[in-house]
Amino acid sequence: MDKKIFIFDTTLRDGEQVPGCKLNKKEKIELALELEALGVDILEAGFPISSPGDFDAVNEIARLLKTTVVCGLTRAVQKDIEVAAEALKPAARRRIHTGIGTSDFHIKSKFNSNREDILQRAAQAVKWARNFTDDVEFFAEDAGRTDNEYLARVVEAVIAAGATTVNIPDTTGYCLPYQYGEKIAFLVNNVKNVDKAVLSCHCHNDLGLATANSIAGIIAGARQIECTINGLGERAGNTSLEEVVMIIKQHQQTLGFYTGINAKQLNPMSRKVADTMRMPVQPNKAIVGANAFSHSSGIHQDGFLKDTTTYEIIAPEEVGADSSKIVLTARSGRSALAYRFQKLGYSFTRNDIDTLYEQFLAVADTKKEVGDDDLHQLAKAQQEKAVTA
Repeated sequence: MDKKIFIFDTTLRDGEQVPGCKLNKKEKIELALELEALGVDILEAGFPISSPGDFDAVNEIARLLKTTVVCGLTRAVQKDIEVAAEALKPAARRRIHTGIGTSDFHIKSKFNSNREDILQRAAQAVKWARNFTDDVEFFAEDAGRTDNEYLARVVEAVIAAGATTVNIPDTTGYCLPYQYGEKIAFLVNNVKNVDKAVLSCHCHNDLGLATANSIAGIIAGARQIECTINGLGERAGNTSLEEVVMIIKQHQQTLGFYTGINAKQLNPMSRKVADTMRMPVQPNKAIVGANAFSHSSGIHQDGFLKDTTTYEIIAPEEVGADSSKIVLTARSGRSALAYRFQKLGYSFTRNDIDTLYEQFLAVADTKKEVGDDDLHQLAKAQQEKAVTA
C-alpha cells in the first residue's frame, strides 16, 4: 500500500524570512486559510516569541484552522516554548517545533559549547514542549553537516524525551542527494527508537538541490517534507512544495508515496503567494512558471501538436495552470503556424501556409515573439491577395 508523505508548509515562517516578503497579520491569515484548503498537513504559522505581531498572527491562525496542524517555531529556550504554547492554545491541532544546532560549526562557533551539553539541552527542550502538547517536533539545525554518529545520539535522545517528529535540516543546502539519503538511512538503521517518530526533511536550495535532497530523504525513510510555495525562503530558498508534490504524484508507482495536496490548486496558490509576498515567480520555474507549459521550438511544437505527451509529462489542468501555449518565434515551424491560424479562425491550404511561413519568418526575425495581431495582418494580406488573384 502507498505510504503518505506529510507536507509541512513553512511559507509563513521560513518563506517570510526573504527580504521584502514580510507579511502583515491579515495577509498571513488569508494565506493560512488557502494553505489549509490546498491540503497541507502541518502549517508552520510563525515564530511567536520573535514579535508581538507574529504572536498575534499565530494565535489567530490557531483559532481559525480546523483540519491542519498549526505549528509554532521556538529555540531550545523555556521562555520561547511557553510563549509558543500560549499562542497555539486555541488550535484544534497544535505542534511545537523546537530545536538547536548540532553540527560542530554551530556547537563551537554559535553556542561556544560542547556535544554533551547540546545533547542535554535538546532533550530538555523537548520535555518542556511536551508539557503543553503531545505533538512535538525537534529540529537538529545544520544536520546536513553534523557527524552521523552524533546526530543519531541526538535523535535517540529527543525521541526518548517525547519528540514525535524529528527534523533533519540541510540548513546550508550543502548535501548531495546521495549524502542526504544516506544520512536519513543511517538514522533509520541506527536509532533504536526511530519507529516512535516521523523523520522529516527540511532542505535549503543553496546548490539547487533542495527538491532532489527531499526526495532522496523520503526514499531513505523520512515521511515528512518541509517546504514552501514557490520555494521561497532564506538565501536561495527552501524545497518547493509544488515540485515535491508533483514528483511524488508523477512517480507514485515507482516510489509508492502519495500526499494529501489538491494539485489543481498549485498554480492559483503560487500566484496568490507571489502577489501577496511581492515576489514574482521566475518564468522557467517548474510546475508554476509562466513558461512551464510553453513550446517555442519547431521540433517540439510539431511533436506536441501530434501528441501532447511527447513534450509534456503533466497536463496543465492537473496543476491548475492555463492551457499549454504554442509560442511563435523564429524557431517555430509550419505546423505551429498553421495551428495558430486555425485557432484564430482562418482556414488556409498547405500552399497558403508555405507562402505565409516565409512572411512569418521575416516578421519573427525582427521580434522576440509573433503575436495574434501580427498573424491577423499576415492573414488579411493573404486573403486580399487571393481575392485579387
